[in-house]
Amino acid sequence: MEYRGSLRTDIMSAPKVITIFGNARVGENRKEYLDAVELGKLLAQSGFVVCNGGYGGIMEASAKGAKSYGGKTIGVTVQTFTRMPNHFLDEIIPKPNLLERLQKLIELGDAYVVYKGGTGTLVELALSWEYMNKGLMKEKPIIIIGNFWKPVVKTLKNELAWEGLENCTKYITQLASPAECINLLQQKFR
Repeated sequence: MEYRGSLRTDIMSAPKVITIFGNARVGENRKEYLDAVELGKLLAQSGFVVCNGGYGGIMEASAKGAKSYGGKTIGVTVQTFTRMPNHFLDEIIPKPNLLERLQKLIELGDAYVVYKGGTGTLVELALSWEYMNKGLMKEKPIIIIGNFWKPVVKTLKNELAWEGLENCTKYITQLASPAECINLLQQKFR
């Protein structure tokens, strides 16, 4: 699928921040990394700000893609980590611990894009989703890229339906590519 959006002019005057979650250790030659580079580029091209956890893997890839198009990037880091943030960040926001980092990533995001990841990514997805489920923040798009999280969402949808809360999965949209993601975000923020 090709990207069908237009350039920066059709995003509302204040740039929207898209927070990206995903695996910190995925290598540069992996499909997820290359997809995240493409997503970052398309986000910048569309006038969005890229926000992420500031380190390697998907975080680095999305920031790298955004910077390749001259976009703005924000990294929210953790002071207890000894590794250095990636060098594609315009702004670094250090937080003292993982919970405060996660809170800031969620707070900054106008939408969330979630790639394949481990327990950290699961927590990021779950907390964003839970805040909306409980009405603790306004509804924002949560976009999962690829099939990795599909079984998790399906399992929870089945359980929530049993509990009478089947509508709780309405916040999650599964898409196959960065181009589909951009098209959806363009529609949401026109």
